[in-house]
Order: sequence, then C-alpha cells, then structure tokens
Amino acid sequence: MLSLGCTRPFMTGLLKTLRCLTQGSNSFQKIFAGRVLACPQSTDSKTGNEHWHTGKRWHFTVAGLLTGTGGVLIWGLHKNQVERAKTKDTISTEQVDNHEMPSGNRQSGSQTYTRAEVIQHKTLADRVWVTYLNDVYDITDFIELHPGGERIMLAAGGALEPFWAMYAVHKQEHVLDILKGYKIGELCSEDKREANLNASDPYIKEPQRHPAFRVNSSKPFNAEPPADILAANYLTPNDLFFKRNHLPVPDINPLTYRLQIEGEGIKSLSLSLEEIHSKFPKHTVIATLQCAGNRRSEMNKIKQVKGLDWGIAAIGNASWSGAKLCDVLTSVGVKEEEWEHVHFEGLDKDLSGTPYAASIPIHKAMDKHGDVLLAYEMNGEDLPKDHGFPVRVIVPGIVGARNVKWVGRIFVSKEESTSHWQQNDYKGFSPSVDWDTVDFRTAPAIQDLPVQSAITEPHNGSNISATCEEITVKGYAWSGGGREIIRVDVSLDGGKSWQVASLTGQQQKAGRAWAWKLWTLTAPLPIGQEQLEIVCKAVDSSYNVQPDTVAPIWNLRGVLSNAWHRIYISVQK
Repeated sequence: MLSLGCTRPFMTGLLKTLRCLTQGSNSFQKIFAGRVLACPQSTDSKTGNEHWHTGKRWHFTVAGLLTGTGGVLIWGLHKNQVERAKTKDTISTEQVDNHEMPSGNRQSGSQTYTRAEVIQHKTLADRVWVTYLNDVYDITDFIELHPGGERIMLAAGGALEPFWAMYAVHKQEHVLDILKGYKIGELCSEDKREANLNASDPYIKEPQRHPAFRVNSSKPFNAEPPADILAANYLTPNDLFFKRNHLPVPDINPLTYRLQIEGEGIKSLSLSLEEIHSKFPKHTVIATLQCAGNRRSEMNKIKQVKGLDWGIAAIGNASWSGAKLCDVLTSVGVKEEEWEHVHFEGLDKDLSGTPYAASIPIHKAMDKHGDVLLAYEMNGEDLPKDHGFPVRVIVPGIVGARNVKWVGRIFVSKEESTSHWQQNDYKGFSPSVDWDTVDFRTAPAIQDLPVQSAITEPHNGSNISATCEEITVKGYAWSGGGREIIRVDVSLDGGKSWQVASLTGQQQKAGRAWAWKLWTLTAPLPIGQEQLEIVCKAVDSSYNVQPDTVAPIWNLRGVLSNAWHRIYISVQK
C-alpha cells in the first residue's frame, strides 16, 4: 500500500525503477532522489497517528515499503549489490586492520570492536556503524537505500534496538537478511559501557535514555525528541517524552517510599505507595506538559538568553493516572478558604540537600475539576524513572516546572514557595529588562501557559520536488489553563494568505481541555515558487492567538516563546 502525494511522477519513477534494478544502485538512487523526495504522506484521520515517519521524505508507508512492492525493490537492489560485489577483489588484510570495508564486501565478521570504536563512526565521512545484538554493521552504503531516508542516521554510532522497538516492522526475516550483508564484526566480549564511570558521580544511577534525543545538557539530563517523531502520536511514547531534570534523578525504593502531607492546623499524613493506590480512587487525565523554555532557541536568534537551547519539542502529551490531590488534601482536613498555596518538594536534591520545589494556588489544587493528580502511571505504565517514579504531581494546564517529580512532601501555606525555581526563575519580563536591571520580585511566577503551536513536518531547510502536486504540513497546538484549541491557521507564503488545518485529538470538556491537538494541512504546492515560508498560528477557545514575531516577547530567560512558528522550504526543479 502506497501513500502518494504526487502520484503521476511517482508511478513514472516506479516503472523506471523496475526496469533499472539490474543496472545498479546509482540509477536506482537517482530515480528515487528525483521522484519521491518530500512528497506528502498519510495520517490516520481518527487518531492523528502517522503510519510511518519520514527522514528524507520518501513517502511510502513503512508497512507498504517493507512488506510490499518497496520491500521487494530494496531486497532486489541489495541482492544485486551483493552479487556485483562478489566479482570484486577480496578485501586485503591491511584494509581490515584499518577498518576500511569497501562497499558490498561485509560478510567477513571476523573483527571485534569496542563500543568506543563504534561511536567514532557516526558520519558519512567516518563511515556509519551501528550495532544489533552483539554484532557490528557498516551501513554507510545502505543509507541512501533506506526506506526511511536519513532517519537511520539517528542510530549512527549506536544500537538499532531502540529504533526497531519503535518501528516493529523491521523485525522481519528479509530485513535481517539485508542487515547481515553489512556485518563487519562483533563487539568484543570485554567491552563494558560503564567501565569509565566515576563511582562518586551523583549522576551514576541515571536511567538509560533513547538515543534519538537531542541532548541539551547531560548533567542534569535535559533532552527533546526529534520533532517529526514527537507529533507522530497523539500520546507521546514514554521513552520519547522530553526530559527536563534540574538535579540528579533520585534512586527511590518503592517499598520504602513515603509521601508526607503537612500543614499548620491539619492532620499530618504519611502515605506509602501502596496506600496512595488503595486509599484513594484512581483517576486518569490526558494532559500536555510543556517546559517554559520550549522554543527558546528562537529567542536566542534575536538576542542571547540564559537557559537551555530548547527547540520545538520540549512538550509532550500523555495519559496520567493516580489519586486526585483534592481527595488527599480533603482527607487531612484542608479547606480552600484557609490557605493560599500548596507546596511540592521533590526527592531530587542538590549537594546541600536542598530539594527541587514549587507551588500552585490552593484553588487549583482543591478544584475537583482541576484534575491535579498524584500520578503513579504514565500511558498505562508505572512512571518511568525520568518522569518521577514512583509518584509525581501532574497539574494540567500549568507550566511543566510546577509538575514536581519524585514528590516526597506536600504542605499547605499562606505563602508561595520560596524555592529558587518559584522566586528567581520561570518568570517573564519586558524585552527592555536585562540581567543588570532585573528584579524577580516584580513578576509573578508562571502558572498557566499561553497558546502555542509549531510545525513538526516538514523540517526547516528541507527540500521538496517541484513535481509534487501537493505539500503536507503537520504540527501540534496547545493552550494552557484548560483552553481548547479551536483553530490552526497555516500559510505557505509567510502570512500573506491562510488556510485552516484539520485537527485531531480527543474531545475534552470545556475548561478542561488539558491535551494538545495535532493538526495537518495538505494543500496544492504553489506554482513557480523557489522557496516557501510556511507559518502556523493557533487560536484557543478564549480567542487568544499567537503573536506574529519573537522580538516583542523576547525576555532574558527565554521563556513563553510562542510567536508564529516559521520554516523555510526549498522547491527543487
């Protein structure tokens, strides 16, 4: 089954490809490079999930390509390469010793390599190596043949397993047969990835992370997934949900974990994980979390700010399950009118023992329609370690910084949290304020976030063939405070004219629209244009709309970046 955005050019290319399989890979690659680069792909209209994610924009679906005609074509080409390789000279001992493996001759497998050696081969210039199980493969010459295009480069220098777990269609016999043809050796038995770790390092027990992440800092770990993978699913997979850590990830024993509930004049309570599960009804909420610094990189282009250089993927959507905070607070006698704030302290601490902490207004915490959770599940599974295991706070509609992970203590107060992250961070200021004049006391802590949207496909700087009749643009949209996204406008000419995108996502109650909407626009490719400036802007149920440029909302911390998102696409004749 094929998903085609420019049918006639593709079919011409397909027929030519069938005729040229016996002519070798160069002809094959030219046909595909000229015919199917950057044409639109398909999306499930009900769920918004993609059938396949593209890299160089080869617009087959994976299932169709690997199990149907495309799989036959790729297998035929690979077999043709191997047959032609048999006629070449055998590899010299010197070439093997220098790890030089000419195209089409990778069946030896007699060499052993360390993971450190594999990691050094991450670019085309150095040749691209990957591992699968205990074997090492040089896949350099397969990259242009890969149905997913350059997406395979995400695994360069590392393991294929995380990606094949995500795209299970790879786990078929003919795909493994293709991979075998690129084997160059095995991992050495004495290789141990943790050998060089310093036992005194507070980050020694950090969990494993998906290799596809774009890492903004390693200690503490902060990273975002590739944008096109991010918007491929309505519910963001746990291992691809952005990571925002301020301190080392704590190693918590769920059997000894206790959550302390405190406050002057109320009954203190200490809850085990089992008691949180059993004493309070379980509720499930689908909610989007967004870092205050999402899209900070766009502010950096105006003027450098302080903070992690987040792209557009410091946001994710998940199904969260746990006890409602209002049920727990009510059980110890908390009354909304007697307090102003609810404080959360995490079990992640700095070297002085100071925990990460934040607070939210009491009215949000006690509102049964506010859906604030003490969550212990994420997308139907126990919370991952990076996302707050065993219990975290989920405050729907509120900036990610208040959704405290690894929560160990909750207490009510008439005063706001005095933590650094509440008082001297995560606040917005005028563009005129700089680090010499800033007074954090003059701005309120961010709670609700403004309306937001971004383009996830195609990516900025990519190309589209002029032979394509249509272009498909995709992205996400969300607004804080439970305000629903009611419209996303997309422009292909920098904002001169607009078209309305189609929205997908679960219907939520008015005032409780905590989850994002994914959107898609398929439109005719403008004729005669050499470059497209594609822009998106979202409108929420309060008719809030994104500002058109970044400069007027620039601030020294680079937070609340929500201007129209713009990308530039080249049209190749």
